Amino acid sequence: MVSSPHEALHRIFRVDPGLFARLLPRAGIGFPEHTAIEPLDTDLTEIRPLERRVDSVFRVHVPGEEGGFVLAVESQGKPDPDKHNSWTYYLAHMYAKYRLPPFLLVVCKDKATAAWASEPIRVGRGFHTSMVVFPLVLGPGILPVITEPDEAARDLGVAVFSALAYASDPGLTAILDALASGVAGDAGKSGSGNVDRVDWAEIVEIGLGEGPGREYWRNLMATYTPNFPGSNSIVEESWLDGRAKGQSEGKAEGKAEAVLHVLKARGIEISGSVRERVTECTDLEALETWLGRSLSVTRAEELFAEE
Repeated sequence: MVSSPHEALHRIFRVDPGLFARLLPRAGIGFPEHTAIEPLDTDLTEIRPLERRVDSVFRVHVPGEEGGFVLAVESQGKPDPDKHNSWTYYLAHMYAKYRLPPFLLVVCKDKATAAWASEPIRVGRGFHTSMVVFPLVLGPGILPVITEPDEAARDLGVAVFSALAYASDPGLTAILDALASGVAGDAGKSGSGNVDRVDWAEIVEIGLGEGPGREYWRNLMATYTPNFPGSNSIVEESWLDGRAKGQSEGKAEGKAEAVLHVLKARGIEISGSVRERVTECTDLEALETWLGRSLSVTRAEELFAEE
């Protein structure tokens, strides 16, 4: 079954098609000047009862070139040899259907999958190669990590994709910290293109999937943007109510609740003494340290190990 994180990793380009031109060069992949990028039908089914659907397909219009080219985007969660058959089929079918050069972009969330997806797909035997497919790949180890709030604020679309790509990285908290600060700093204007910061925040929540990372992001949103808008949105839930009673005090309270939320989400038992120590702490630096540890400790008391 297709998961929400899987969908978020390729649907982000439907939300902001211009992201291709801003993101691919960061991975050392050139992208031509273009006049427009439009989504196409993802159904590549033939008359025969065999359904084949690519995750997302776009037509890129290039000045001076009639028709432009077609770009297929596949979100890949793990190595799967069967995908090689599907990907070669997608490209051949799109070439026949649109009469335009097709390209394949694979987006991944772990280094092993990204390395596997980067390998050329060779069709043929030892005496002759009939076809070679060279996928373009975006993922951990290929894209730079964004941990500076100023850089995140300059292009929220790029920063959001970076956060989703590094969702399994041990340094995720630093990435989300920078992104949250960028989203909060962008409160008076839209994000990239016509995408609002609320939309970016929701894409991050969906893309992170269930687990400590999502809990951490939710509490960051409560801390940085206590009046976070969005009626009935994914982000606006009961845990947002009553947060932030003043900037400094609100940040400490939000960080403390984030520590407890992450521990609870991971099934870590929280004693009364640990809860009291966390909730009564007003030292933002200490709370930040505990929040980072909350993602990996096996006992709540380990939050204070060095102390």
